[in-house]
Amino acid sequence: MALTREEKEELIKKFRLHEKDVGSPDVQIALLTEEIKKLIKHLKDNPHDNNSKRGLILKVAHRRKLLKYLKRVSIRRYKKIVEELNL
Repeated sequence: MALTREEKEELIKKFRLHEKDVGSPDVQIALLTEEIKKLIKHLKDNPHDNNSKRGLILKVAHRRKLLKYLKRVSIRRYKKIVEELNL
């Protein structure tokens, strides 16, 4: 369920703000979105996996907080990331 190193590197390269950026809200939102997609797929096959359900809820809440922060700080970056990730 975890993202592979290659998947993470690809997402970081796509959403980073500068060369050494690995922790900006943009990158974190992109990584969380991919993890959420994987968890949703896992839960469709394993509907009674309550630990994964809890993890999914926590990841969605964290992404929502980051999106709220990004919207407050930079509406332009917020709109761009929402559009690119189809949120």
